[in-house]
Amino acid sequence: MAKHTPSSIFWSILGIVASGLVGGIVGWFVITSLGWGGTAGALVAAMIAMVVATGVWIAITVLLRSLGIVR
Repeated sequence: MAKHTPSSIFWSILGIVASGLVGGIVGWFVITSLGWGGTAGALVAAMIAMVVATGVWIAITVLLRSLGIVR
């Protein structure tokens, strides 16, 4: 089992926040562009944000592994 150091936990949290921020901005932008609002708009924005955030997290992980920064 991998040992989780305070440094690795910090970088993981930072990556999660960065990915979530990008996802949230994209979700908000899409819903705003469509002119949607209310509860339905918020739910759709949240779903879009989660999908985008997951994609960003995967992309960051692949990039860092390919550069040899993360094992």
